[in-house]
Amino acid sequence: MEYLALVLWCFLVALGGGLVGLVLGNLRLPMVLLLATSPAAAAGTNIAISGVAAATAATTHIRAGRINWRLFGWMAPPSVVGALAGGYVSGALPGDVLLGVIAAVLLYSSFDLWRWKRPAPAADAPAEPRLDIRAAVLSGLVIGLLGGIVGLILGSLRMPALLKFVGETPQRAIGTNLAVGVLVGVAGALAHLPNAAPDLRLLLIGGAASIPGALLGARLTGRLSEAQLIRAISCVLFVAGVGCAVQAVV
Repeated sequence: MEYLALVLWCFLVALGGGLVGLVLGNLRLPMVLLLATSPAAAAGTNIAISGVAAATAATTHIRAGRINWRLFGWMAPPSVVGALAGGYVSGALPGDVLLGVIAAVLLYSSFDLWRWKRPAPAADAPAEPRLDIRAAVLSGLVIGLLGGIVGLILGSLRMPALLKFVGETPQRAIGTNLAVGVLVGVAGALAHLPNAAPDLRLLLIGGAASIPGALLGARLTGRLSEAQLIRAISCVLFVAGVGCAVQAVV
């Protein structure tokens, strides 16, 4: 029954994540913790499953042209470096405190995005949005570091950064966020190997269940307007923030 519950939960989490460009590993983590041999193994297993889900959804977004490859090239390398560094130092920092901070940021981002509206472009504005590359590099490094420490890809933090600070459109932010999440998931899983190897049985079960959910969610993305996507992302961030807060307290 526990493994059946894991299959169902991984499918649902991947479905919601594929829709809004998030992996939502923090929602999956409690279930993995219950079945893993140790918290360290659970962290590595969870971030590896997140990588599988992100890669699956990203393939659909690639075909739909929702990935900004230039932005990906700037944001992915510092994100990977941060994830590797965070994974190596994960045992030395209090994870519950970090989860509490992440929960506060997610909840704030949820309320902020709920009220957000894209400003009307000026008459002489370029067709493509002007992106803040420095914000992409810095946010990628910091979020990668935090995610590596707590065993999460933290696309739920990277998404608000892409929308608010980098200036990407919702459709392409979704695909780009997932593409970056693939590399972060691989790097985070490798970085956790010195602490504890991922549970291969849970990885296979959770990864297999996440694939159809991520595919279905990513295909539904194109059916939502920009306003609907923003509201959906806001709602998912709120759920993710509450989940992080509960994990920090428990």
